[in-house]
Amino acid sequence: MDVFSRTFLPAAAEAGVAIPTVSRHMPIFRRCVEPDDATVLVTRCVTPDRPLAGEFLLLLTYRRMVVIQETRVLHRLRLHLNANLRHLSDVSWSPDLRTSVVDIAATAVDGVRERFRMRLADPAQVWQVDARLKHAFRERRTPARVPAAAAA
Repeated sequence: MDVFSRTFLPAAAEAGVAIPTVSRHMPIFRRCVEPDDATVLVTRCVTPDRPLAGEFLLLLTYRRMVVIQETRVLHRLRLHLNANLRHLSDVSWSPDLRTSVVDIAATAVDGVRERFRMRLADPAQVWQVDARLKHAFRERRTPARVPAAAAA
């Protein structure tokens, strides 16, 4: 079993995603993610801008963010976002402990601002998602280089 499978399945179970849903989404995720990429977060989400757009399943790895849309009526799957984390800009999120929600927003390489809302079961999960987002986005950035002339 590759790294992606070993880390994706427990993350999906932790998020409460049912096995049939995982099975339906897995072929799309497999096409987008490298086998040696570890899963950071799997969660269901919606778009606050378009509440009738259906439900989304968000996958965050150390290299990519992949979001699959599932239509409301026919439950068809459509790849909504497949982006390398380096190509996302202005990534921000705001945890709300009162409502157990985390809103995340990022600008994709095509200039489209993507917004997603994760509804979580309790405040402890909000802190957990916040920590994982920090780990994937903030702690992975390399420090700015100091030019050699300035260092001397």
